[in-house]
Amino acid sequence: MTATAYGRPGTATGTGPPRSDGPAKAAGTAPYAYEYRVADPAYVAPVQATVARGRVLEVDAAEAEAVEGVIAVLTHAGAPGLDTGAELSGLQRVAELAVLQSGEVSYRGQVVAAVVAETFEAAWHAAALVTVRYEQWPHDAGFSDQRADAVAPEEDHRQGEVESAAPAEVVVEQTYATAMQHNNPMEPHTTVARFEGGELFLYESTQGSYEVRRTVAALLGMEPERVHVVAPYVGGGFGSKGPLHAPTVLAVLAAVALPGRWVKLALTRRQMFALVGYRSPTIQRVRLSAGADGRLSGVDVVATVQSSHVADFVEEAAGPAKSMYAAPNRRMGHRVVRLDAAVPTWMRAPGECPGMFGPEVAMDELAWACGLDPIEVRLRNEPERDPHTGKPFSSRNLAACLREGARRFGWADRAPEPGGRVENGWRVGMGVAASAYPVVPPPGDSWARIRYEGEGVYAVSLAAADIGTGAWTALAQVAADALGVPLERVRVRLGDSSLPEASLAGGSTGLMSWGSTIHAAAEEFRRGHGERPEPGAEATGHLPANPAQDDYAMYAYGAQFAEVRVHAATGEVRVPRLLGVFAAGRIVNARTARSQFTGGMTMGLSMALHEESVVDARFGHVVNGDFAEYHIAANADVEDVQAHWIDEEDPLVNPLGAKGIGEIGIVGTAAAVANAAYHATGVRVRSLPVRLDDFIGA
Repeated sequence: MTATAYGRPGTATGTGPPRSDGPAKAAGTAPYAYEYRVADPAYVAPVQATVARGRVLEVDAAEAEAVEGVIAVLTHAGAPGLDTGAELSGLQRVAELAVLQSGEVSYRGQVVAAVVAETFEAAWHAAALVTVRYEQWPHDAGFSDQRADAVAPEEDHRQGEVESAAPAEVVVEQTYATAMQHNNPMEPHTTVARFEGGELFLYESTQGSYEVRRTVAALLGMEPERVHVVAPYVGGGFGSKGPLHAPTVLAVLAAVALPGRWVKLALTRRQMFALVGYRSPTIQRVRLSAGADGRLSGVDVVATVQSSHVADFVEEAAGPAKSMYAAPNRRMGHRVVRLDAAVPTWMRAPGECPGMFGPEVAMDELAWACGLDPIEVRLRNEPERDPHTGKPFSSRNLAACLREGARRFGWADRAPEPGGRVENGWRVGMGVAASAYPVVPPPGDSWARIRYEGEGVYAVSLAAADIGTGAWTALAQVAADALGVPLERVRVRLGDSSLPEASLAGGSTGLMSWGSTIHAAAEEFRRGHGERPEPGAEATGHLPANPAQDDYAMYAYGAQFAEVRVHAATGEVRVPRLLGVFAAGRIVNARTARSQFTGGMTMGLSMALHEESVVDARFGHVVNGDFAEYHIAANADVEDVQAHWIDEEDPLVNPLGAKGIGEIGIVGTAAAVANAAYHATGVRVRSLPVRLDDFIGA
């Protein structure tokens, strides 16, 4: 048996075989968490706070308890206890997970009670009959960058003297804003749980079974080995299923209260707007100083973001500007507004996605102010080394992405001035924005086991979660090449905490870390068992340390192009074309990679045109918490979306030479749309989403 080089013609890696999990998902036989058939389940329905801040004085459950089939009503007065002093990993916040441990209410929508019943219908009917009396306290849910109580979570990053950056023949100084958004994966957050004999078993919709195991075990004071988590198929997460949230803990409490009984909890779409996090709104003050030739002398970005009095989460929206463009004078910083609100969380490309909107629109404004092509301005400010750390880049092919995207998109044919092209009552424009996403060290440990089953078949096992990205297929490709066997000879097992530990599916790290781990396991297998293994032969490999990690700046890059049409009379905004070109290392599976890129771009289009969670600060809740009022991109919005990539060799990032692709597709899309809208109309929109109101009468 000999190792096969990655990407060599005829090998599995780099090709585009169909998804191995596709037939089961299409046939409905791939079980998601709530769909596992368990014996005699009970059902849990949360009762949520109707005040934004206060204390529960009384829970009147008499009517609920009288409903046929109700087993129990859990309140803070009688719910099982949790270890609220437990030490959790950096992903988790004890205060957010201390469900029903006190009567204090910290935000509207918080769980204040729960009904457990024999049927789903009885549980939800009874939950509506529970009456809670509160002592209501003054609350504060108004987000603004003008607040005196906004705090800097850390010292601003500074280089040079940004306040006196020179030369400054051209200055762009503006404020940009992105909206609060909710992750809303297709599969809502669900848990099926049973506690018996000191063992806890969970079917969970999660991005990391080991993260759930560790956190739940710590909260219950159990050994992690006594918590078993199963999650082989996950219907999307976009970050919200990375950290644990209150609903999982509530299901666990119900299971502990009913030992030996399965319990099931699935959130409604409306409840997901209160209980599983959201992307913080941002207000970004950006100041670019440049010479008349468009070369930057100063970059100043300060982002105000929202957090919670319950626990801190900082959307690092000023971070991307640190490493994007060359400039001798720089400042990047954050201001955090803590509110009586639920805790924000990761949402696809946290930090980078909202954080590149302001600077990339500002770069477009700089280009027009200098009379330069927006692509040329970006090329003139390409850094030779990482401006933030001074380290060399392991690879940086942003310029290649911009040039290739311009060629494919027909950039040279665009109108020379804003508002210069009108077709049948529609003003037509083109816009561009750059994208970057760091190669993030995996958030956790990873191991993989390879076992020879006989008759040429190899089983590859690790607890990775496939959240819809195609990991089932791509990991089989990596294993086939690492073992030097045909793809059809590899069987993959994922998503179960009884398998070797795998890092969380987050930060675009999944395939990089799991694939590198499988590669290490294959090397161990070959060393231990040679070319003719016996049935039952196996080996385990660990994610290897990357010796280049501390010596190089590692990023994936992309260039996003958008064509926007704005109706001259109505202001209606349409985006008939999106095109992205990416440099993301070795592409393992061309089919699933294209799906990831176009999926991210579609989510960015949704961010640009629709998504906005509207908070009524008087009451502290999201008023449009359903799909009737919280709009997302539909088929009619998504016309021609194309994803392409540069063939990029980067052996420094990991043994596969692969960078993350799950998030970079969203990063620059909204800015490209806003820039195209300006080119179409001459109206500069600096806050998202872009609305028809922005153009009527302008």
